[in-house]
Parts: sequence; C-alpha cells; structure tokens
Amino acid sequence: MSILNVENLTHGFGDRAIFEDVSFRLLKGEHIGLIGANGEGKSTFMNIITGKLMPDEGKIEWAKNVRVGYLDQHTVLEKGMTIREVLASAFQFLFEMEERMNDLCDKMGDATPEELEAYMEELGTIQDLLTMHDFYMIDAKVEEVSKALGLADLGLERDVTELSGGQRTKVLLAKLLLEKPDILLLDEPTNYLDVEHIEWLKRYLNEYENAFILISHDIPFLNSVINLIYHMDNRQLTRYVGDYDKFQEVYAMKKSQLEAAYNRQQKEIADLKDFVARNKARVSTRNMAMSRQKKLDKMDVIELAAEKPKPEFNFREARTPGRYIFQTKDLIIGYNEPLSKPLNLEMERGEKIVLTGANGIGKTTLLKSILGLIKPLDGGVEQGDYLYIGYFEQEMSPDVETTCIEEIWKEFPGFTQYEVRSALAKCGLTTKHIESKVKVLSGGEQAKVRLCKLMNRDTNVLLLDEPTNHLDVDAKDELKRALKEYKGSILMVCHEPEFYEGLATQVWDCTKWTTKVF
Repeated sequence: MSILNVENLTHGFGDRAIFEDVSFRLLKGEHIGLIGANGEGKSTFMNIITGKLMPDEGKIEWAKNVRVGYLDQHTVLEKGMTIREVLASAFQFLFEMEERMNDLCDKMGDATPEELEAYMEELGTIQDLLTMHDFYMIDAKVEEVSKALGLADLGLERDVTELSGGQRTKVLLAKLLLEKPDILLLDEPTNYLDVEHIEWLKRYLNEYENAFILISHDIPFLNSVINLIYHMDNRQLTRYVGDYDKFQEVYAMKKSQLEAAYNRQQKEIADLKDFVARNKARVSTRNMAMSRQKKLDKMDVIELAAEKPKPEFNFREARTPGRYIFQTKDLIIGYNEPLSKPLNLEMERGEKIVLTGANGIGKTTLLKSILGLIKPLDGGVEQGDYLYIGYFEQEMSPDVETTCIEEIWKEFPGFTQYEVRSALAKCGLTTKHIESKVKVLSGGEQAKVRLCKLMNRDTNVLLLDEPTNHLDVDAKDELKRALKEYKGSILMVCHEPEFYEGLATQVWDCTKWTTKVF
C-alpha cells in the first residue's frame, strides 16, 4: 500500500531550479536513504512533503490517517520547557483522545439509543488506539527512551534551551521515537550524536517495522539501516534497490553506459553533418543529403549532465609557532557548574588531536576555553608563542542576512570580486549559490562558506568543532586530504572514526575527565 504519492513535483528558489517534474512513491515498510550532493534539495524535499513549503507545481498525497514524525535539522525548542515536557508532548494526540473519550462518557447519560450505539463504537475505537499507543505507560516509556539516549543523566527537569546541539538533537529524536509515527523522516540525525547513541539509533531503525526516509552523509550508518536509495541529482530523483555501496556500483555503470552512447551518437552526428555539407549542393546526391538531414533533425540528442563542481580545500599556512600550542594547569571548564576534573593537558607543535566522547560533556566548552572565549571556573590555559589560530564553529547564526560574497568580503576586505568568487568556487559553490543569501543555503553549503573563510586566512593551528557535519561525501574526502597535508597543528571534535583514522596523531577520550555520569 502506498503511504505517500508525489506526482510531477517542480520547485525552485528564484532562478535556481531544485526539482523538475519529480515523482515518488513510498510503500509500507520501505527504509529509504535520500542521498545527493550538498544543495541538491534533500531538506527542501522533506519540507515540501511535510507541508512546511508549498511546491511551485505538483501533487503531494498522503494516505489517510498516516502520522508523520519529522526530525528536522533546524527545529527550535521553546525556552521554559523542560526535557520531560518536550518528551511528554509526544503524546499530545493521545491526551486529546482521552479528552474526547471523557466527553463521550458525559454525553451518554442523555443519549438516544441510536446515539448511544454510535458513542459506544467510537469509545471502543479510542480505547483500542490508546492501548495500541501505550497511553497507560507514558511515564515508563519516557523514562525508557530517556535512559537509552542518555537524557536521564542530564535531568529531565532541565530547560531545553540550556542544552548543547547534540543534546537538543537527542531530545527531538527521543520525542519522535515516543510518538511512534507511521513514517519517520530523519534529516541528518547522526550529525550531533556520539558513537554510542549512533549505535543505539542504528539498532532502533533496524528493528523499526514502519517506513522511514533518512537523509545522511554518514555512509557506514546509512548502509547499516536502509534497503532502498533515492538519489537526488540534476533536479531528478532516481530509485536504486540496495544500500549505498550497491547504488555506487549501479550508478557508475549507468554513467559509463550513457557516456559511451553519447560518444557514439556524437560521432554519428558529425558523420551525418559532414555528408550533408559535402553532398547537398550536388544534384545526384541531394536526395541522400536531405534524407540524412531529416535523420539529424529527428534525432533524440543525448545530453550529459554537467559535472558538479568538486571542492578543492587547501589551508594557507602561517609561520612556525613555538614548541607548545597550549598547556593547561588544573583547568576546570564549565558554565555554572564544572564539566571537568582539573585538567593538565598539553599539545605540541605538529600534533593532530581529536576529541571524542558523549554529547554535553564539554568538548566544545574545552575548545572555547582554550581559545579564551569562555572563562574557566578554575585553573588556566597558557597559549604558546606565535600562534595564528583558525576556529571552525559547529553552527552558523541563523540570523545572517548577508550573501556568500558579502560574508567573505567582510572577512577579507582587500579581496577583489574575482578573488572572492574564485575562493568560493574552489569550495564547490556555483555562481547561483555564491550570489544567494547564506541563510537560504543547505547546511553543507553553509559549512563550505565557513571553510572558505578558514582556508584563506594564514594559520598554524586549526580548532575544528564537528567540521564534517552536513558535508557530502566528496567534500568530506577532500577535507580529510587537505587536513592530512596541512603542516600546522589541529585540535578537532569529531564523532566519525572513519574520518579521523589516518589523520589523528592522538585521540583524547573526554569521558575520562568529565564530571558528568554517563
């Protein structure tokens, strides 16, 4: 049975077309990976099918009574709500059903026999639905999911706006799983999750009986949970059976077959044109020339899609720093309360260190404390000599009103327009992206704009907070290559072992220092 039907979907932003006559059908139990390069429209597609965005053309039709759960990259949690309240709001529709049930019971005293029969039937249906959705076990379900995702340790009475990016993602994910929707829509769910909780989510999705659509650039994770791939490319959506590895194999074969057919056809066109040019003036061969011209006119010309611009990341390097990049003395990090034991850490020139560990234990706080952006609760940090630091933050402010060009110009006012455009193009952004406002770009395109700022500054130390979040496969591979070649020092927060393997000289497990219990 079809849960969702999308027919002839066309959509764009300004003069940039995102989809052209796209059709899509989701069947019960399908586990779909929605893939494509940054900016191809994956999140836009999710926003259209959930009704957050109206398409320019096309029809989106859900089956009746289907409940959709959507984990969005950019969901905002309200200030003043506790973790427990957000999780309990997953059952809002059940509380509404309970209200309806109580309302029916009140009406039964004055009902006619016919009305009573109708009320009894509706009451039975509601009771079945409440039981099916575990209404009488809500508190136990909230506790169970909270423990599984490590939220219980944060304290369920905590205000959600105090949480880190990863913790917020976990709260939204927990709420979604408690809702038990008929279909899950997950947009980059692993972006802020640590390894332990990615494993938990993997197990959950493998056991999930209903359908889900998953956007992810984390290929090992994707491969472990999906059975179908939909590839978004050049305004089209193409279906492939199997996992990402199988898709790559079939896609490469289709591409080479298309290129071979294109080359054959181009040779045939050249031969026909040559024959027409040589023979159309001669009376004896004019008819043959005309017949070949007709063949040319009727020919369905094969077109090859324009190659996507691949990013080229190269970090500029400043002079060599002193021996030590930083040293901490009994450093205690945190805001209102300590996040760490007293830390005595040091990093030497040329080291490439990765920070790992669960969300909320202070990895970002440690980076900011080393930079001097956050005052330590106790102890101190001593930075080395001759440091030229480049800092990549996890997220960009959502209120940025500038275009990509303005964003780079602000940072490098001495650049010519050509230099700004060239710098952004090297990061894999097209002319249309470059002239767009930063806030309308996808998460991956925004990350490329921020990497552009970092690469064009002379640095000898890079502090990177989850630099792989939102980046597509090509961009991740290129970033890893550039960081391996970088002669300076790197301190990086990362939750993807396949990214930092072969790059890191040391991996520091922050759970060994944290005061948090996990």
